[in-house]
Amino acid sequence: MDDQTRIELEAAAFRRLRQHLQNDRVDVQNIDMMNLAGFCRNCLSRWYQEAANARGIAMTKDEGREIFYGMPYDDWRAQYQTEASPAAQQAFKKSHD
Repeated sequence: MDDQTRIELEAAAFRRLRQHLQNDRVDVQNIDMMNLAGFCRNCLSRWYQEAANARGIAMTKDEGREIFYGMPYDDWRAQYQTEASPAAQQAFKKSHD
């Protein structure tokens, strides 16, 4: 496989992951993703921002989040984020201390 095809396939997979987390599984909470996988939507948006910045493209944290969430972060939180259960909070604390 040539490099350009690989890059295009990786980009397609990323776009599908973003769509999945934006539209298909809005019920999955970031804290649950962090507890199970060690990353969440915020991590993905930060990695996107960091990649843009590394290429000389000015992008703020909020701009990166809006690209990944498909809307302003505060709107996402109001629509989809629920209070984390005590068990999820404890698991997060245990894995991130």
